[in-house]
Amino acid sequence: MGGEGLDAEGLGAEGLGEDAAAPDDPDLTRTRTPWWPWVVGTALSLIGLGIAGYLTYEHYTGSKSLSCPAGGGLINCLNVTTSVYSKIHGVPVAVLGLVFFAVMLALQSPPAWSSSSRVVRWTRVVWSLVGLGTAVWLVYAELVKIRNICLWCTSVHIMSLLIFITTAIGTLATMPEIEDEYVEEYAE
Repeated sequence: MGGEGLDAEGLGAEGLGEDAAAPDDPDLTRTRTPWWPWVVGTALSLIGLGIAGYLTYEHYTGSKSLSCPAGGGLINCLNVTTSVYSKIHGVPVAVLGLVFFAVMLALQSPPAWSSSSRVVRWTRVVWSLVGLGTAVWLVYAELVKIRNICLWCTSVHIMSLLIFITTAIGTLATMPEIEDEYVEEYAE
């Protein structure tokens, strides 16, 4: 695509830019953010938000319509979602899941992924790590303390793991390049 369809500033018709404004002018080179981190992260966050929403609804309606086997085996959503481990400091875990996925949805948005702000980038990584850490603790509580598994909860844990993986790989894939002058200045 070279420089076809670009104006004097190297921008296309909508001002979104192309990969490079002019191949021989490094000052006009523009980097494009890959599409996959925000698409995958947003989709996972929306799925997680939906499941957390369902679990929150079930929490506040007394789990009367909880769709999960409850018959004496390892899988027993009702036992898990009504256990003492279903709240952290008095706040239902399902509500905390809603908060986690709502914040993550904002952090997975295209503007957040195209931001060069270190604060945004590190907040996204740390927040995804908080979600993963919480999921690991809850899996421990299910397997060791409650001795039952909730399939809905497990799907939320899987979403948290996949969001963390997507965020970690996406963050590495979108790292801003370090200027040679910066490297030389601080290498001494």
